[in-house]
Amino acid sequence: MSPSGASTATAPVTGNAVAIRNFAFFPATLKVKAGTKVTWTNQDTDAHTVTSAGSGGPLQSAALATHATYSYTFTKPGTYAYLCTIHPFMTATVEVSR
Repeated sequence: MSPSGASTATAPVTGNAVAIRNFAFFPATLKVKAGTKVTWTNQDTDAHTVTSAGSGGPLQSAALATHATYSYTFTKPGTYAYLCTIHPFMTATVEVSR
């Protein structure tokens, strides 16, 4: 069998940190286990938010200035889509497993 040619740029990443840089969330898909605290850090000079897509989601940050952080502990399994409300083209997902 040959090794997979999957790109790590689009493959889901495990960990607990998301960088906001160049008007994007890195990684775009983060996989964590329930109970994991995820921290977003704004590395851009522009302000960004971390806000659940759709209404009623758990992610609701204020505008994050450069180097500001926002954290949230995911307690329930599921897929959490989010975006920056200032720049709605910036989207990403956290996938939470048991």
